[in-house]
Amino acid sequence: MAIEVPVGKSFSIAEAKNQLSKLVHDAEGGAPVELTRRGEPVAVLLSVGDYKRLTADKAAFWERFDQFRTEHHVDQLGIEPEQWLGGIRQASQSRDFGW
Repeated sequence: MAIEVPVGKSFSIAEAKNQLSKLVHDAEGGAPVELTRRGEPVAVLLSVGDYKRLTADKAAFWERFDQFRTEHHVDQLGIEPEQWLGGIRQASQSRDFGW
């Protein structure tokens, strides 16, 4: 699973060694730092909070959907999902796809 991390600064590993304390402080403050080797990104330094948020177990869509329906008593409204979810995606608008 690829995780997209917005990176503000980029440093080579050699540069990062000399400034590690400052870079950790920046990451703690919410500014992820990209680390490169020979100009290619190889790692990202980020805060523990950001790491936990990005790696937290995410519930599946239908699990969250059922949770929403239960918490907001949608079933008591007498509205079927097809009535309020219908038309979200137009079937006529397909896109080319290939492996």
